[in-house]
Amino acid sequence: MTAPPATDPCLDQPVRAPLTGGRRIGVVQLVATGSNGGAQEHVWSLLERLDRSRYDLSVITLSDGAAVRRFRALGVPVTVIDEPDDAAALGQVVSLLAGRPPAVLHLHMYRAEIIGMRAALALGERGLPRPYVVSTVHSSRYRSDVDRALLGALTPSMDQLVAVSRAIKAKLRAEGRNTVPVELIYNGVDLSRYDHQEACCTLPEEYGFAAGTPLVGVVARLEPEKGHPTLLEAWPQVLERVPDARLLIVGEGSRRQALEAQARSLGLLGDECEGERCVGTRKARPGAKVVFTGRRDDVPAVTAALDVAVLPSYREAQGLVILEAMALSRPVVATDVGGIPEMIDDGVTGLLVPPRDAGALAGAITRLLDDHPLADTLARAGHDLVHERFCLERMIAEVGDIYEAGAAAVRRRSAGARTAA
Repeated sequence: MTAPPATDPCLDQPVRAPLTGGRRIGVVQLVATGSNGGAQEHVWSLLERLDRSRYDLSVITLSDGAAVRRFRALGVPVTVIDEPDDAAALGQVVSLLAGRPPAVLHLHMYRAEIIGMRAALALGERGLPRPYVVSTVHSSRYRSDVDRALLGALTPSMDQLVAVSRAIKAKLRAEGRNTVPVELIYNGVDLSRYDHQEACCTLPEEYGFAAGTPLVGVVARLEPEKGHPTLLEAWPQVLERVPDARLLIVGEGSRRQALEAQARSLGLLGDECEGERCVGTRKARPGAKVVFTGRRDDVPAVTAALDVAVLPSYREAQGLVILEAMALSRPVVATDVGGIPEMIDDGVTGLLVPPRDAGALAGAITRLLDDHPLADTLARAGHDLVHERFCLERMIAEVGDIYEAGAAAVRRRSAGARTAA
């Protein structure tokens, strides 16, 4: 007997049963902040790829920001509740959900978990259908005792937790939150966006360095956990071996001034930029060894131009930017923390170094800048891994399975309530 052909989750999407009553499944994404980050990128991918003829999608964010504009550009209804007081924000969320109760409420990040779960319970107390509550845990941050106690009290009322890495599953166990089902769903990469991306060819002109300059880059929010201070500490050691190398720090965040001050103290920012010497540069000073680019809208093209992509995080739930660099066939150096080792097999799909170890980080970067055959081998292996395990289609299908199960559970609850009445 011939075995049925194997399916490829990166090519074959599941065939769903017809919608009950022809009505789309209502799904609300509740996001703690409207700024850019891994959680917001995850939500954007869901909004962009889920079947709109099957799912009635909308978003509530608990602050404004650049991600809100990206969500709205997809044509999805977005409501911003820019209210710092949790009680007031909760009241507004409850009012929104009560007006049109969704089948599924999908929570993202800590504040959304607290307010979203309380809102779902409030709907039930009003006699309205309580949605199926899913929470994706994107952060590897360990919470305070007070925060953990609050999450521990609310978690049993949730229906499903989603962890973006095995490291996050372990964190949930350690915090006692495995009182409800926990499913591992890795963030995925849109291969159609990254697989055939041309490298940005204007970087030398924009930032004032020579064409062919070896480029190393980190794409990450400028926040404490991302490890930029260690990378800056390592950079003079890289320059000792590769003097013409340049470091691009791509992103924005609360630590920019402090990081620029550190780079300045290390002599990495170059001379003051005045007059004709500034022609042809946007943000780099003449002689700069490090460039803070700020936010860029062409991150895939910038990443494709890098000789080495780096993520020096002190903690990391998964590290989607690593997968994006690997999809672009860029060799990667990253720290051995959180979910990163689930993507990088040291010496096979990238190089791993201990966190906060500037010497090890500099050594790994210079190794790849010096050893082009090794860099090419790691880049090819990383590219293949993303295709095999981390495509966006797999993530969309697995999240869709949860939404389908959630909608069915809500229908059963409603039928049971009607029978009891």
